[in-house]
Amino acid sequence: MLGNIFRRMIVAVTSMLIVAMCTVTNAWAAPIFAYGADIGWVQQLEDEGVKWVDSSNVQQDPLQLLKNNGINSVRLRVFVNPDPSAYWNKDNITMTMLGYGDKASVVTAALRAQNMGMRVMVDFHYSDVFADPGHQIKPVAWQNYSVAQLTTAVYDHTFDVMTDLKAAGVIPEWVQVGNEMDPGIMLPEGGTNNFANLAQFLNAGYDAVKAVSASSKVVTHLAHGTDSAAAQWYFNNFITVHGGKTDVIGFSFYPHWEGEAYWDITDDLAYNLNYMAATYGKEVMVVEVGGLETNPTDSYWTIKDTIDLVKAVPNDKGIGVFYWEPAANSAVLPDGYPLGATTVVADGSLQFTIAMEAFRDSQVIFDSINTYRIVNRNSGKALNVAGGSLLNGEKIEQYTYSAWASQQWTLIAIGNGYYKIRNVNSGLVMDISEASLTDGAQNVQWLDTGTFNQQWQLIDAGDNYYKIINRRSGKLLDISGASTMDGALSIQWSDNGNWNQLWQIIMN
Repeated sequence: MLGNIFRRMIVAVTSMLIVAMCTVTNAWAAPIFAYGADIGWVQQLEDEGVKWVDSSNVQQDPLQLLKNNGINSVRLRVFVNPDPSAYWNKDNITMTMLGYGDKASVVTAALRAQNMGMRVMVDFHYSDVFADPGHQIKPVAWQNYSVAQLTTAVYDHTFDVMTDLKAAGVIPEWVQVGNEMDPGIMLPEGGTNNFANLAQFLNAGYDAVKAVSASSKVVTHLAHGTDSAAAQWYFNNFITVHGGKTDVIGFSFYPHWEGEAYWDITDDLAYNLNYMAATYGKEVMVVEVGGLETNPTDSYWTIKDTIDLVKAVPNDKGIGVFYWEPAANSAVLPDGYPLGATTVVADGSLQFTIAMEAFRDSQVIFDSINTYRIVNRNSGKALNVAGGSLLNGEKIEQYTYSAWASQQWTLIAIGNGYYKIRNVNSGLVMDISEASLTDGAQNVQWLDTGTFNQQWQLIDAGDNYYKIINRRSGKLLDISGASTMDGALSIQWSDNGNWNQLWQIIMN
């Protein structure tokens, strides 16, 4: 370690020359698992006076409470021309809250979630009201359209919404083209009794998504995720026979509506997901899961087991689970929908139940007692405080692991999914120099000041690797120039999907 001073001088000069090389492309890396929640009712409930509180009965933003429970992604539905009241007299029997599913409201909600660091799924229903196995109702404005006109309408509507999202700065991670489409969409023309039409409509939606955002993954969604026979028939017709296009196969999983205990049917769900992934080479998700609000313990285990079995799909093809809709409660919905994940507290506000803790508990939580080494995927080298320094401002490099105290770290949870990362040798914490927001800013050690540039989010990137994200800048911990050399400096950089931005966190 006596040669560290000279070595740091060389590395500092070299890093300035190669910092622009951070776009080196590595092999494929697993996607970040989506721990998701549908929030389509939230804004309407807020406008009607509903509030959410934490465990101390202190009012908070419901999205922040969801994030505290490990939610990193949201799902938003969009209708064609929903009633401005945001209500629907379902089957002329039951008044149902639609949520704000018009284009402008969806853009606003997507921005709200994105500004909190969450990824976004947009769910096109191709209806003015909820689309599900019992209701695939054409929009009123499209009632008299021919098949050709319906195809154009699907494309134009999808393109229009996607364009406005992109203009607002939101690129959805996933886009559902249709919702619970077991009987098809826009009946009768788009029914499964005429799969040629149905595939044509869905492909029009797919093409519109890709025309605006090639990176957005298109999801094809069916109900009844435990019915593998029905799914095999559907996707054979859609993909094999009629050339249907999709990136992700999604299912709903509601043991309550299936009339079964969750533990009796999770194996059926696992079989179906594994079969779809293996047969079609597609990623798979559970885009809707739910349990009774009055039985949060069973709901917890329904969510936990669902996450576990989706993660277990081979080759990292299982990419996420979304709850529909956790912020709701039967007491504040006109139809009394009972599968939210809240309880009413004394002041009439809502509080999330233990069910939602399943999302957080499904993610690795590091403790502050043990020490860890932090190893770069690209180089296989561990983070080290250069020269074993005890001084503020010393740079943090990568170096072959030798069990020095300067290569060992404690991870101190501070709430809301963030950590301080403290060096065992110096007692100082990892810090982005001068609280910079720019690519290439140095990662250094500094006295703990409690500021956001010293706080880090650890995001599961699959395959036992993590992205380490600075809270202030939103940028990733990165090794400069994707170097594999001892002494290469750690910096922050925008997410580019490369292996020099992925880390193993290994207990010593």
